[in-house]
Amino acid sequence: MKVRCKWAGKDPIYINYHDLEWGVPLHADRQLFEFLLLEGAQAGLSWITILKRRESYRIAFDQFDPEKIAGYDDRKRTALLANPSIIRNRLKVKAFIGNAQAYLNLLERGQSFGDYLWGFVGGEPIQNAWADLSQIPTTTPIAEKMSRSLKQLGFTFVGPTICYAFMQATGMVNDHTVDCFRHAECRHLSLAT
Repeated sequence: MKVRCKWAGKDPIYINYHDLEWGVPLHADRQLFEFLLLEGAQAGLSWITILKRRESYRIAFDQFDPEKIAGYDDRKRTALLANPSIIRNRLKVKAFIGNAQAYLNLLERGQSFGDYLWGFVGGEPIQNAWADLSQIPTTTPIAEKMSRSLKQLGFTFVGPTICYAFMQATGMVNDHTVDCFRHAECRHLSLAT
């Protein structure tokens, strides 16, 4: 029987996410953009709430195509706010659109989103060695710096806690507990990047 991080629980969706995605280093701009938006959508909710709706978000937001999202008009916003398969929060929908515009502005400056974000950790995942879930922080000075920088670029719903959860999800930090079978696997993945 595999030992997992305690937060994975028994829900098959969470277990699958834990075993295959969480903590895997991601560098592709579009994937990072999607994760950042979904982490923002989670604000005030549990991650499982968003995970269960992830495919619906992909459909509703044109597979997280930043160019399409950045151009959403009032009609599209109204349709999104009427869509029961996503979280219908006016501020979060507005943030998706504004964040797509900020994302495109960053790319226009000649920098990839991945290079920009991974620059906060020096291009390599931070390898933590937590014995217990209670030791894992909800934010760090690096996440606070990332949050400030993203906000300066015009991003919203990118507070330090959201940024740290994003860093964990996208493998910028390895926060699997040391007894979890994924700790060593993610460490190995980070060495291969």
